[in-house]
Amino acid sequence: MRIGLIGTGRIGSFHAATLARHPDAGSLLLADADPGRAARLADRLGATAAPSVDQVFTWGVDALVVACSTEGHAELVLRAVRAGLPVFCEKPMAPDLARSLAVLREVTAAGGVLQLGFMRRFDAGLRAARDLVRSGALGRLHTVRTMTSDPAPPTAGYLATSGGLYRDCLVHDFDMVRWVTGHEVVEVYSAASDAGPPRFRESGDVDTAAALLSLDDGTLVTSSGTRCNGAGYDVRMELAGERDQVSAGLDDRTPIASTEPQGPPAASKPWGGFLERFGPAYEAELAAFVRLVRGEGPNPCDGREALAAFRVAEACELSRRERRPVRPAELPDL
Repeated sequence: MRIGLIGTGRIGSFHAATLARHPDAGSLLLADADPGRAARLADRLGATAAPSVDQVFTWGVDALVVACSTEGHAELVLRAVRAGLPVFCEKPMAPDLARSLAVLREVTAAGGVLQLGFMRRFDAGLRAARDLVRSGALGRLHTVRTMTSDPAPPTAGYLATSGGLYRDCLVHDFDMVRWVTGHEVVEVYSAASDAGPPRFRESGDVDTAAALLSLDDGTLVTSSGTRCNGAGYDVRMELAGERDQVSAGLDDRTPIASTEPQGPPAASKPWGGFLERFGPAYEAELAAFVRLVRGEGPNPCDGREALAAFRVAEACELSRRERRPVRPAELPDL
């Protein structure tokens, strides 16, 4: 099997190294808008670098991994589907809902294979939480709390094309809410702040946000996120039911300290970022993609699943702007 990978920045380099180690991935063809960067990574991994993105398609591959910046996702996904290639794409499919719908309509019409990169579905703690909820061990679920806190703000250049805190960051929380509970979000109410570094206001983004989500079974969910958590990278999900409650993401590296006299101490080595925290999950999702390409496993997160989370993020953004509750059903759908 020959896999093409487009985009050799931070996440693309991580994916390339993962695929280079995978026993069933075969050879690897890398491309980037900066050919020199792709060539340097190829040299380190024993892969092949293409002089341009076009060569990835003309030289021939069996599958494609899209890990470039967001604005290039839609074009490359559609190009792969038109070429009959299974494609793995880092979220999102496109920068906004309208283009995401257009991409998914074409993928569906063509019968294309598209897996989206929602790596938290492969995290051991979150998978265990899902199993407990689905087994009934927690009893009727009444409250869910999620949080995603980045240790430092991204660059101004990244913010300009990220799509915003809800679409770029909290969309992972929204996917987890659906995936873990098995229920749909029927209404959101969100608020946010841009009181942090000026780059957020300059880009029209926010640095901190919170949302109240209502699920179709009456469960209430609070989701919060920030780009300014100096203590470290903190991703948690708490699930409370009538019988029991659990927390995923709470370990000796969670960047939080107790003020209680007998409470646990602060983490001596808090999580520094998403690649460190979710490294095994990223590797597992690409292993699932390889199995999908080989016809040996199901698609763990297809375009429709990704779209559902994105529509919740879009509803939160609309709620923030208009200061009102929003039902995702108000938004366009397939």
